[in-house]
Amino acid sequence: MLDIALLPGEYAVCRLAADSALPPVLSSGLGAAEVVTVSWTADGISVICPMERAPSPAVVETAWRCLRMAGPVGVAVTGTLAALVDPLAGARVNAVAFSTFDTDYLLVPAVRLDEATAALERAGHRVLG
Repeated sequence: MLDIALLPGEYAVCRLAADSALPPVLSSGLGAAEVVTVSWTADGISVICPMERAPSPAVVETAWRCLRMAGPVGVAVTGTLAALVDPLAGARVNAVAFSTFDTDYLLVPAVRLDEATAALERAGHRVLG
């Protein structure tokens, strides 16, 4: 069984051009329950952030809810992300996953949050918040 925290508010998945500068809104004054992740590739910059921090020049897909594995969970631990994604796939709830050094996160569509949490709880996990 895994403990999973539901973070407050809605999240956005954003895409910026590869040569874009990151706006300060992404890193200034992060709250204790907020997370921002940035990934660079030659094709562009992907940002996941609270909806109100979404950069204005970005292509933005909104209305996601963010789930955080209670942790820390070390990078050497195996199978934890699969333990979360598999029940969601079985319930046909799409998910966006990302990891930090300490733990794993999942985004699920806000409109499917009840289905996602039910699927995780059926799999034996506890969703907090």
